[in-house]
Amino acid sequence: MATAGFDNNKYIELQSQNIRDRIKMFGDKLYMEFGGKLFDDYHASRVLPGFQPDSKVKMLLSLKDDAEIVISINADAIEKNKRRGDLGITYDLDTLRLIDAFRGIGLYVGSVVITFFTGQPLALAFEKRLKNLGIKVYRHYPIPDYPANIPLITSENGFGKNDYIETTRKLIVVTGPGPCSGKMATCLSQLYHEYKRGVKAGYAKFETFPIWNIPLKHPVNVAYEAATADLNDVNMIDPFHLEAYGKTAINYNRDIEIFPVVHAMMEKIMGKSIYKSPTDMGVNMVGFAISNDEVCIKAAKQEIIRRYYSSLCSVRQGMGEHDEVSKIELLMNQVNTSSNDRKVIAAANDKARLTNAPATAIELPDGRIITGKTSSLLGASSSMLLNVLKELAGIADDVKLLSPTIIEPIQVMKTTALGNHNPRLHTDEVLVALSICAATDENAQRAMAKVSELRGLEAHSSVILSRVDEQVFRKLGINLTCEPQYQTKKLYHT
Repeated sequence: MATAGFDNNKYIELQSQNIRDRIKMFGDKLYMEFGGKLFDDYHASRVLPGFQPDSKVKMLLSLKDDAEIVISINADAIEKNKRRGDLGITYDLDTLRLIDAFRGIGLYVGSVVITFFTGQPLALAFEKRLKNLGIKVYRHYPIPDYPANIPLITSENGFGKNDYIETTRKLIVVTGPGPCSGKMATCLSQLYHEYKRGVKAGYAKFETFPIWNIPLKHPVNVAYEAATADLNDVNMIDPFHLEAYGKTAINYNRDIEIFPVVHAMMEKIMGKSIYKSPTDMGVNMVGFAISNDEVCIKAAKQEIIRRYYSSLCSVRQGMGEHDEVSKIELLMNQVNTSSNDRKVIAAANDKARLTNAPATAIELPDGRIITGKTSSLLGASSSMLLNVLKELAGIADDVKLLSPTIIEPIQVMKTTALGNHNPRLHTDEVLVALSICAATDENAQRAMAKVSELRGLEAHSSVILSRVDEQVFRKLGINLTCEPQYQTKKLYHT
């Protein structure tokens, strides 16, 4: 079990109370823009060991009687079939997933708003699909010269053209399946419409990163920059906060750049703005719940290295830019870390050179490294999984958890009936086979009992893995990195 560096219960308590106070500050209603992921904030859980991926949801559940969810999705993202990098699904499908997930835990989803709507065909199809599912859908439109032309924005030809989203609760949580979904504009548009109707509404941001009350170059904040390298986000000292209060606070470039405009909009809409800085707009108590700074520093450095390898692979796959890699290299230098600080990288690559075939390595909490090599029966990752489960269960290395008589029929099915060219078992196939063997074999039972202990471990592959294997590692909670190269020289890879 990894050492915790974050007090999750303290965070939920502080954050919930802070939101209640913010609702009271405005009176009738609070529109809260939720940055980052609500259900599965694995970035936060990786850089702040002890932070639970569903912490934000647990916090919202303490406010469930007052909370209503509005999901904002960018029409251009729908049109471009943009995908979530961690789940591999498109933003429109993730919207449906979010609705199901919110409803499944008892949170009320009021509606979906499609932002930047200009009649995009796929956005129209998604709108129709939502309506057929009984979900309220609203449209928000691009505004010329947004956000500079405040008189136009705060007029009937600006926010006034947007659909008014009908809501029924005090706390309106505006979230989305990814960045640049128009969450802030949705909140401000609603303020415009609410004040026209005589409703005293307010706006706030729920952001986890950057953490405003830790140093600018703290590795946890630098890890946020690495995570958003594709967006060109840059952490900065908030000059408005420094001027207003004489205190240093950390924010990021987009919020700082947009603050004068947001401040002016709020003054135009509400008559005055209570916020003196972008940091004021945020509700962020994360920094007060860090219980072990050294643990978080170490975890954040590992995350930066992981992001570096993720960017390298994205470039290799034609989905990323070299600029992202260069930026993360600079961030690694800032926090004095490199790939040498991730032991599984050298272990996997050494094993690959030794065997002249793909290899995978995983690190146990006590520092032991377990490797897996490619064989005629198993891929390297599958082999590594079996090896590490044996190690955790105290099973001798020469004991076979899966008999060739179990593996070979699966290979025949894959290559003959299903037409696959690669007969080796993927990680999901190995785990299914292991679970079958566990019904009659004590060693397989002992190995299966250790699967939950894989969560949080670090692993590296000497080649880019298939999407199937990537998803299995993700579901197991293993933090995976890969070398930016494929196992074969083919042009098409699945």
